[in-house]
Amino acid sequence: MSNAKQFDVVVIGGGPGGYIAAIRAAQLGFNVACIDAWANAKGGPAPGGTCTNVGCIPSKALLQSSEHFEHAGHAFKEHGIDVAGLSLNLPQMLKRKDTVVKQNNDGILYLFKKNKVAFFHGRGAFAGAADGQYTINVTGAANETLTAKHVIIATGSNARQLPGAEFDEQLILSNEGALAMGGVPANLGVIGAGVIGLEMGSVWRRLGSQVTVLEGLPTFLGAVDEQIAKEAHKLFTKQGLSINLGCKIGAITKGENSVTVEFADAKGEAQTATFDKLIISIGRVPNTNGLGVESVGLALDERGFVAVDDDCKTNLPNVWAVGDVVRGPMLAHKAEEEGVAVAERIAGQHGHVNFNTIPWVIYTSPEIAWVGRTEQQLKADGVQYKAGTFPFMANGRARALGDTSGMVKFLADATTDEILGVHIVGPMASELISEAVVAMEFKASAEDIARICHAHPSLSEATKEAALAVDKRTLNF
Repeated sequence: MSNAKQFDVVVIGGGPGGYIAAIRAAQLGFNVACIDAWANAKGGPAPGGTCTNVGCIPSKALLQSSEHFEHAGHAFKEHGIDVAGLSLNLPQMLKRKDTVVKQNNDGILYLFKKNKVAFFHGRGAFAGAADGQYTINVTGAANETLTAKHVIIATGSNARQLPGAEFDEQLILSNEGALAMGGVPANLGVIGAGVIGLEMGSVWRRLGSQVTVLEGLPTFLGAVDEQIAKEAHKLFTKQGLSINLGCKIGAITKGENSVTVEFADAKGEAQTATFDKLIISIGRVPNTNGLGVESVGLALDERGFVAVDDDCKTNLPNVWAVGDVVRGPMLAHKAEEEGVAVAERIAGQHGHVNFNTIPWVIYTSPEIAWVGRTEQQLKADGVQYKAGTFPFMANGRARALGDTSGMVKFLADATTDEILGVHIVGPMASELISEAVVAMEFKASAEDIARICHAHPSLSEATKEAALAVDKRTLNF
């Protein structure tokens, strides 16, 4: 034990939850270490977790590149820009994505230095507890033993495997393989019409794939407001995504260069489809592999998540857990909020995370973003509400952009006019949703937004108009 390195706080995992928790704890005066095992192609450290390495960041880079490609091939002509001899340089597109990822990895390492967080590259695991201190072993290029009074677990999640169709990242792909295909598959299958399935399907469709999405549920995007989901389904289908709902997946067989999927369609009829590549995106599972939970008696719940209370406390004193490895939405920004809150609780402050105002975004084109409750949830909860919608078709900035699909929708309490939910499908929805989050955090009414001056012309005027629509008094529609 004598050569163990001592810290006040050790964070296991350097994804959005972990690295932010480490930085906040260091800002609050603690001596902090962060352990992260992700490695880049050269074996060097690559902190940032799934989000930075094979999730949010690289997928947004490819979504942007593929959208540019689609615009150059289709939309530019309308703007008076004629492109001759358009061709795809996929290796360059993937290289740019890798550069964006590396900039984020390096940015986190810089932030650790700036905030005096000790970084250990390797896999962290509990090795025991004594005298109010936890021992954490780091297995990596250099093996280390750390001790700490407080431990924050931020080990994230892994892609869920489909039994009988395990990932080989060549033919059967998780999000990781889906971001790194060396060529554009002529026929691409996607199992699961969730966020990852739709985003990855969109990227490769724009680059030339025929994309078929197979979804087990009978409804499209069940968590999204029904009116918004219907609009999105219509737009994605029009773009050329073939979306099949109510599919029961059967046998999946790999050929030399293809994958065959047997499934029953919504009518129960047997179908067979053969694809060049198959992306499986059926959710994610908490990652507690090799964490050494048994060595300290850390409790997991029945689904394998680290069991925590509302404050992210585990069953062990001074051991906390945040992000994808605990209950709640598997979102990078939720992990960050929990990381900050836990660091502040360790310092005796009152960290706060409001699950009701966490925004959700799907970065397709058009984007889908929402916060608060959907119309179907309000109906189920027996809440009396008023709804207002405004289409981007009637928004001047959207017309100038040439992107007029979709709408903004407000849901407000019928009696108090408090905003209960805002749902957007359309251009820049991911940015527009923040106004709604701020409004709901301040318990604003729809009328508050309706009476705030919004710049003209801007997409945000659609938010104002949807708020006006709650009171049936839109000005531009």
